[in-house]
Amino acid sequence: MIKLMKYLKKSAGYIVLIIALLFLQAYCDLSLPDYTSKIINVGIQQKGIEDSVPDKLRDSTLQNLQIFMDEDQKKEVSQNYTQEEDTWVLNDDISKETRENLNEDFSKAMMMVSAFSEDSEQGQAMVAQMGLPEGTDPLTALTQMPEKAVQQIMSQVDEKLKDMPESIVTQAGVSFVASEYEALGKDVDAIQMHYILMSGIRMLAMALVIMLAAISVTFISARVAGRLGHDLRNSIYRKVMSFSSREYHKFSTASLITRSTNDVQQVQQVMAMMFRIVLYAPILGIGGVIKVLNTDSSMTWILGVAVGLILIVIFVLFQVAMPKFTILQTLIDRLNLVSREILTGIPVIRAFSREKHEEDRFEKANLDLTKTNLFVNRCMPIMMLIMNGVSVLIIYSGAHAVDNGTMQVGNVMAFIQYAMQIIMSFLMITAMSIMLPRANVAALRIDEVLKTEVSIQDPETPVHPSESVKGEIEFDHVSFAYPEAGENVLTDISFKAKKGQTIAVIGSTGSGKSTLINLIPRYYDVTKGSVKVDGVDVRDMTQKELRDKLGYVPQKGVLFSGTIDSNIRYGKPEITDAQVKEAAEVAQATEFIDTKPEKYKSPVSQGGTNVSGGQKQRLSIARAIAKDPEIFIFDDSFSALDFKTDSQLRKALKEYTKDATTVIVAQRISTILGADQIIVLDDGHMAGIGTHKELMANCEVYQQIARSQLSEEELA
Repeated sequence: MIKLMKYLKKSAGYIVLIIALLFLQAYCDLSLPDYTSKIINVGIQQKGIEDSVPDKLRDSTLQNLQIFMDEDQKKEVSQNYTQEEDTWVLNDDISKETRENLNEDFSKAMMMVSAFSEDSEQGQAMVAQMGLPEGTDPLTALTQMPEKAVQQIMSQVDEKLKDMPESIVTQAGVSFVASEYEALGKDVDAIQMHYILMSGIRMLAMALVIMLAAISVTFISARVAGRLGHDLRNSIYRKVMSFSSREYHKFSTASLITRSTNDVQQVQQVMAMMFRIVLYAPILGIGGVIKVLNTDSSMTWILGVAVGLILIVIFVLFQVAMPKFTILQTLIDRLNLVSREILTGIPVIRAFSREKHEEDRFEKANLDLTKTNLFVNRCMPIMMLIMNGVSVLIIYSGAHAVDNGTMQVGNVMAFIQYAMQIIMSFLMITAMSIMLPRANVAALRIDEVLKTEVSIQDPETPVHPSESVKGEIEFDHVSFAYPEAGENVLTDISFKAKKGQTIAVIGSTGSGKSTLINLIPRYYDVTKGSVKVDGVDVRDMTQKELRDKLGYVPQKGVLFSGTIDSNIRYGKPEITDAQVKEAAEVAQATEFIDTKPEKYKSPVSQGGTNVSGGQKQRLSIARAIAKDPEIFIFDDSFSALDFKTDSQLRKALKEYTKDATTVIVAQRISTILGADQIIVLDDGHMAGIGTHKELMANCEVYQQIARSQLSEEELA
């Protein structure tokens, strides 16, 4: 995957924007559980009062509270409150740190005031102990006590408060503040509703931001991944188009199709998800851990257990499933290969009644792929089991903590949400750990194509043929062996063809006829010797310049989806309609073109499946003629024609190509009787060269071929 990252350079700006949006989304995601916790703890349990710091309190209440404050605490209160008649109002500009200090001071004092109120047993006991009349206000009595006695009582209370959970102390202070607000005539219910409403609005605003950020990230990620897929497919296509026949033998057609479609799609999908998951998961996970530690650290062991289990599953997954991903892509290749063979060979399959055999072949390839797919996707249920188990553990432990008073309900809820976010981040990474290895295999397969060194390359300083030399072909002691083959296919072939001449190549099956003419357009490079066109070694010319001189008709006619007109124009799109018609006439194709309702605009299906073999060959010949090249190459291109059409075509072709060099590979001697030179190949060696008469006189191999095809009268 890393090797393909260079294709993301164009999208660097988008990637930076995605990261910024992910941080914004994570911030909002991690803030929502905190708001949920506050709605439960503050909005519901504390009636919308956040802490023990009252916004306003009566002078008498403050005096009672100050009984249980030291001088520093009294000074801090007086600095942050302003007296207005018989009430004290909190200043607007206090800092967060100051508010926390005031909360601590007020919480203890408020608990003490509540503990020594007239209604409390502790207060009445103290009055009785001091010998004061029944009904005396305990707080008034405390003011009459010696300072040491008051300090002793305060020390005893502080010892008790140390063992008491902070949440309970705060809630006691909040209850006192609520009572004070009611005494001042404030609507506590309105305070509660206002707090819940404002918290809800903030949560909705954050949810909206999360939604917009998620949509934006998805959209931009899809755009970046789509551009990556486009560039990869384009690069693969351009690379494959530059392949010589040697490279095509290395990769099967089915494999190249899979690499340029399925493999690119795998990389594209993972890249789109990578921005949304791989980048987002660590941000969410780390942020969740920090939030959990700030919320309550007593249950973090649960998260440790969950994360440990997930890491074990991921490790096992990589050890066991990783090799399967390489097999998976190979199985897709295999399925494509079987499907392609069956679809292209349907007539033969039906003719031999082998439908059941082919069904079994396809079923086996399909079943192998299905089993492997199921194997590599079975870890997700394990992850879901871990996540649900964590939820149960948190609720169980949290319920005990709430019951013991060491934790608030809202904190348990927040902890569950943070834990789910942390587990979900690991789940996302796990999901990617399933997809990444497969995408990595796909990326390696793509890279294998892209880094394949093309054996046929243009020279750095190409040589251009002289304008005075056109249509010449020369084979100078040429030998050729296919890559990794043990022996030569052609050995020591030498001949020369001049402009206007017709050169024919004949021989038995497997003698190297097609191989010989494939050296002219440089589909392969010779192993020894040289092939020259217009006096220049083909290896010293650019492939485009060389092939622009040639009109090539392959042994198997190839047509492209489109129309008859577009196929004839394929080599030279700018020619006129009259030239198209002339090419068709020379190729003897007008006899079937004119019978079609749409004539030259008649559609041609993919591969030319809606025309016969002979029609396909004639259209292929017309395509070469329309190009008007210096050199024509016909690789057994008349084999599907009847004798009458063959004779008419050769006659018309001879007249049309009199100023061009023609190389013909043929199986039928009748096709090449009028050639200027006939090259006879026998097992890769040149058994003879000359005219028909010369070869009949001195070439035994040619004589055998001729006598097997023609009668004595025809040979005479």
